[in-house]
Formats: sequence, structure tokens, C-alpha cells
Amino acid sequence: MRAGLKIVILCAALLGLGAARMPFEAGLTREMKLSGLLPPKIQISTSEKIGQTSSAVALGGLRTLVASFLNLRAFSLFTERKWDKVENTFYTIVDLAPHTRFYWDAGFWHMAYNASAYYAYESDLTPLRRRELWREYILKGRAFLERGIRNNPGDWSLHADMGFMLTDPNKLSAFGSFNETFATAAKAYQEAAATGKAPAYARRFHMYALARVQGREKEALALARSLYAEGRQNRTTTLTLLLLVLEAHENPSMDVTKRAIELFGSPKTAYENLALHWRRVNEHFPVYGLASAIASLEDTLSIPEKDRILNKPLPLPPGPDTWFHN
Repeated sequence: MRAGLKIVILCAALLGLGAARMPFEAGLTREMKLSGLLPPKIQISTSEKIGQTSSAVALGGLRTLVASFLNLRAFSLFTERKWDKVENTFYTIVDLAPHTRFYWDAGFWHMAYNASAYYAYESDLTPLRRRELWREYILKGRAFLERGIRNNPGDWSLHADMGFMLTDPNKLSAFGSFNETFATAAKAYQEAAATGKAPAYARRFHMYALARVQGREKEALALARSLYAEGRQNRTTTLTLLLLVLEAHENPSMDVTKRAIELFGSPKTAYENLALHWRRVNEHFPVYGLASAIASLEDTLSIPEKDRILNKPLPLPPGPDTWFHN
């Protein structure tokens, strides 16, 4: 057989073998990507951002190394207050290392906390522009964290980060409806707890957020009772107070003073805790039945008129109207 014909037959055989293997290899690649064993291909935009040398390193399988170097760059940009470059750098970092929790934590914090605080307190821009940028970076931090959760749905800490941010009194005004915000926060803490890996506080914080959602008091009360029944580890002051006010909401004729003393052990301790809760206006906790109970306890304890909590003005909640005045 002539050499040329042999080469043609050999090439045809190789092509046939390759074609036969393609469906198998495509299926294997897809399974490995779904299992997290094979990272997605680097996007052209990401390759352009990190440069030729870093792109070559990343393509060689050292994406985490490139991400580490970029994280150092992001820190340098943070110290220079170059917030747009910090944001862009972290989006590139998570393109390279989408399953590294630290980068999602750090990126969200730089946007929602460091950048927003800069515009709230330090920037020399006009009050209106500072207010716009303050809100813009909080929302950017939220969007970044939401993307992190989509990439890592089983990571309890990212869900907890979301719940923390959405219940932060210094951030609430950026999100719009308090009711919707607290409902989303409750869901975030619930999802953190559902992973089975979160600390015990995730379940309590789920209840704390749910208690602030108007229309879901019954659900919050059932959860509060369940947690309280589990024992001392869940009987925090906040949980106990929310149990009290949610019971008062369920039963308006309940003797709130008597129930408060029962829960806290003495009129003095009950009064101190109820008064503290009454003044936590910036956190938007419900206060059903507290005013009458506080007044009753002040009479019982002979609190002078000038020292009575109900006679003192409540603190103004933090917010943009205070921070960005002209």
C-alpha cells in the first residue's frame, strides 16, 4: 500500500476516533463543571482585565494565585479610596475564584461598608452627590453579595452576611420598604440556618428579622416560642422581649406587666429590659403593649417623673436625612 494512502487512512481513523469521543468528553466536562471540579473558561473580558501574563498563568490552572495578587491590588486601591477600581477588581477576582468565600466577603464589605461610609462622612462632594453615592455603593454591595450567594448557595456565611446588612440600622434607608427588607433578611438567615452549618444565632436572627415584618407576627411568635422552649442558649434578652411583645400582639388583653416580671424574674429587671427595648427605635423592633407595662413598672418602682423613660424623647434613628444635611 502506498505511503500516501496509509497516511490518509490513519488520519481518517484518528478523526473518526475523535468524533466518537466528543460526546463523551463533552458530557464529562459538563459533569465536572457542575460538580465544581473544573472551573469555567475565563471570559475574554476577564482575560483583558488581568493582562496577558496573568491570563496565561490563570489558563495554566493557577487562577487562585492570580486572584491573590489581585486581592493585594484591591487593598492598595482601597487605601487610595479608588472605589470604582476596587469594585472592578473584585468582580475580576471572583470571576477567577468564584467559590472562595473570602473574596465575596471582602468585596461586598468594601462596597456596602467602606465606600458608603466614606461618602457618608469623609467625602468633600456636595451633600446631594454624597447621598447618591452612599446609596449606590450599598446597593452595589448587595448586588455583589447576591451574586456570591448564587455561586455558593450552600455557604451559610454569605446568607448571614445578607441578613446582617439588611438589618443594619445604618443601611436600612438605602433599601426602600422596611417591610420587604426585613422579610428578605429573615429569608437570608433562614437559608443560612438551613445549610445545617450555621451557628445557633442564625435561627435567632431569623426570628428577630421576622418579628419586624408587619403581617407575619403569628409566624414570628411561633418561632420565638419554639426557640425559647429549647432552653437557656436561646433565651437572650432580645428574644425574650420579642416573645413578650408578640404575645401582647396576639392577645391585647394580656397583662403585659405580669408576664414581663414572669419572664425576667423581678420588676426591676423587667423594667430595665423593657426600657432598653423601648429606646431601640433605630432597629424598628415591635413594641406592642410595652408603653402600658413600662408605665406600670415605673409606678411600682417609684421612678421619679424626671427619670421616667416615657417622659424622655426617643433618639432619632440614623439615616441620610441626618448625615447629608446642607
